[in-house]
Amino acid sequence: MEAFAITRVYADENGDSRFEDISRTLNPEGEIGFLSEPEVAESVIFRKVVSTYDYDFHTAPARQYLVVLDVGIEIETSLGEKRTFRQGEVLLLEDTTGKGHKTRNLEQAVRSSIFITLA
Repeated sequence: MEAFAITRVYADENGDSRFEDISRTLNPEGEIGFLSEPEVAESVIFRKVVSTYDYDFHTAPARQYLVVLDVGIEIETSLGEKRTFRQGEVLLLEDTTGKGHKTRNLEQAVRSSIFITLA
């Protein structure tokens, strides 16, 4: 069975942000490859941030996927756990309440990403 790896960032019952490794099952669809089940999206947002991006604790404004397009990022949870994410990796940001997470660029370069806000 094929799967697509995703890192979920969520707030636990104490409001602390945490990581969880999840995946979406991919079903064989012949010559076009393997596809997940569709998810309803509300909006797509294209984003660039400055090379010095280092954003202190914040919550996600909505349940959304974040697709890293080029420059990697480091995310730190409110409990101090850090993970790095590189080009092509996908996060599911669901910590819309609680203590939030920090995000910073791994390189001094303008970073591009896409947010897919879920319904």
